[in-house]
Amino acid sequence: MSGSLKRTTAGLFAGLALLSFGLVPGARAFAATIKVTSPDFRNGATITNRHVFSSFGCSGENVSPEIRWGRLPKGTRSVAVTVYDPDAPTGSGWWHWVVYNIPPKVHSLPEGVGTKDGKGLPAGAVQGVTDFGAPGYGGPCPPKGDRPHHYIVTVYALKTSKLSVGPGASPAQIGYFIHFATLAKGRLVGRYGR
Repeated sequence: MSGSLKRTTAGLFAGLALLSFGLVPGARAFAATIKVTSPDFRNGATITNRHVFSSFGCSGENVSPEIRWGRLPKGTRSVAVTVYDPDAPTGSGWWHWVVYNIPPKVHSLPEGVGTKDGKGLPAGAVQGVTDFGAPGYGGPCPPKGDRPHHYIVTVYALKTSKLSVGPGASPAQIGYFIHFATLAKGRLVGRYGR
């Protein structure tokens, strides 16, 4: 092995070691995972009719499930929660719920707070417009005959206290700002088919 290749290989291993032990500033923050749970469904389990949409041929109650999250990393200034179906036959998935600017002292969203008016949300929290065309929670309602879809609940710890998005921003635009402000995240996945 040539001398320059040995130095390059040694440098690569040293860099990986620094990252794995968190000695590079910021490296540990991106490796952090937030524990996300719900008393309404376990990870990988079926979402009940109480949390299913109540239109488009679905007859659920459309009540947002309770979402809980654990310890947040140092420097968290706000939290965002999204519910997304990557299996929707749209070419871009389907956004079922987007909530952001949640204060960092909050560690749950109680069941039923995802109403269109958002009155039950923590002070300062904002709901984005979903793919149903309005703010608030919209439950699962996949096409009949599809395999059960996956509904990914993601909780993000953010390094900014407020996202710089205007009223009526799309979930994709909100997601863009979430991405660049994320310190850590965790997820919970529910399933539903009909």
